[in-house]
Amino acid sequence: MALARAARLPLLLAGAAPLASGVLLVVQAWLLARVLDAAIVGQVPRHELISRILGIAGLMLLRAGISWAGERAGADASERIKRHVRQSLFRRLVRKGPHWSRGRAAGELASAVVDQVEALDGFFAKYLPAMAAAALLPVAFAVLLLPVDVIAGLVLLITAPLIPLFMALVGWGAQGASRRHLRAFARLSGFFADRLRGLSTLKLHGRAEAEAASVVAASDALRQRTMSVLRIAFLSSAVLEFFAALGVAGVAVYIGLTYLGFLDLRWTPLTLQAGLFCLLMAPEVYAPLRQFAAHYHDRAAALAAVTQIAALFDGLPQDDDALGEAEGGAAHPARADGGKGAALAVDGLRLLAPGRSQPVLSGASLALAPGEHAALMGPSGIGKSTLIETIARLRPGEGDIRIDGLPLAEWREPALRERVALIGQKPQLLAGSIADNIRLGRPGASDAAVLDAARRACVLEFSAALPQGLDTPLGGRGHGLSGGQAQRVALARLFLRDPGLILLDEPTAHLDEATQARVLDEILAFAAGRTLLLATHAPAVAARLGRALRLAGGKVEDA
Repeated sequence: MALARAARLPLLLAGAAPLASGVLLVVQAWLLARVLDAAIVGQVPRHELISRILGIAGLMLLRAGISWAGERAGADASERIKRHVRQSLFRRLVRKGPHWSRGRAAGELASAVVDQVEALDGFFAKYLPAMAAAALLPVAFAVLLLPVDVIAGLVLLITAPLIPLFMALVGWGAQGASRRHLRAFARLSGFFADRLRGLSTLKLHGRAEAEAASVVAASDALRQRTMSVLRIAFLSSAVLEFFAALGVAGVAVYIGLTYLGFLDLRWTPLTLQAGLFCLLMAPEVYAPLRQFAAHYHDRAAALAAVTQIAALFDGLPQDDDALGEAEGGAAHPARADGGKGAALAVDGLRLLAPGRSQPVLSGASLALAPGEHAALMGPSGIGKSTLIETIARLRPGEGDIRIDGLPLAEWREPALRERVALIGQKPQLLAGSIADNIRLGRPGASDAAVLDAARRACVLEFSAALPQGLDTPLGGRGHGLSGGQAQRVALARLFLRDPGLILLDEPTAHLDEATQARVLDEILAFAAGRTLLLATHAPAVAARLGRALRLAGGKVEDA
């Protein structure tokens, strides 16, 4: 309900529409009963009733228009809220960074952002307007019938509240079943996404058929949970129809027996107009409850969805998530020196890694002046990649890290990504052409700029042999390129940017000596005037930089 503030006005219109339609319904039923009474009892000629009949038709059209407007307002409110929630969750993903998302199944996160947010649609678009109508209209209709006929009004007034009571009892089970169903669906999404990602590995090890059987078993378990939810939903509808049928039948039998003279519970005769009005309004007393019951399952599904989202994302989106800037820190202050290089200062840094009892870094310190180039060396697994990712705010760490004198935590995300460029050992390539993947460095880059960046990163050396050159499509995760080729595509992105601090993690590890020398020449030429920290195992690469640092024993020291 706190999310409803994101679309307050359309929700108010959606909730008011059935109430306005209900008021017009009473007038319509009264006019219809009056016309029939005049035609049957009063023998009024047909031409004298035309104006009343046209009035009834006009009321019907007006009610249809109001219902349509209410549905549109509900759908608009739902779309606004879903967009707000998805954007908030995406911002939270970005703020928490890759280190946080790596610890969760990608399929579950995707299912939460797409499928479980979609489960909110029925709650806001249909359930809330139906709840407003069900809370007011049945009691109002029954009270309105009391002056016309006390018995009919009492029958409806007594039976109508029983429906929400029994529906609530059934609804408790529906909510629990929906929560279990969505939890199973999220697990299946994560399970399926992981198996799909590792399909080639499974086939190489002869596990494809066994994992296919596991997917079938998980899907069958989900089917059984889905059927259990549907059984509860059908039970809820059956409860509603049972009491609604009793109420309408009771009113109809009472009025019929009164007309036949078998019942005489009134102190005045029951006119045709009064009887018809009661018969016309009796089903309408239960109509809002029917509509409410039809969408009651949407409430259970939405509650289960937000529970799952809160568990995955450490809480639900709040209003401050929409601000984007509130938790992102202050903007970077203007630099007086006007230089490109960024000053880097690391002091007392302590880093923990999953699966390790001892910290990777303990009290490490590092300082790079603007425009300084340094090589970071050390054996594999010592923590070079971890240090570089922490400086880029992709991993959490304890200590003081400052870029241009500003604490890392106070940098806005867009400003930090503009100021700092990181190329890791395993660059992320997406499905699309080679040029599209290079253009991720600067989406608005021209074809000439992309071509120049590809030339500098030696991408043209292998793309020229491909049928479509830079327009050659790649599969997911850069499928179709070798490790060295993917590394060069990622480096080409760097040449489209204008960072002040460049962080490179083994940028030439997969290249032959000749290509390594050419790529390193372009990197150093591009990094002139910029600050560069390059992690490498190769002494020949480290010798090309002005300063060598060695990571050992959790400390960073000059080599």
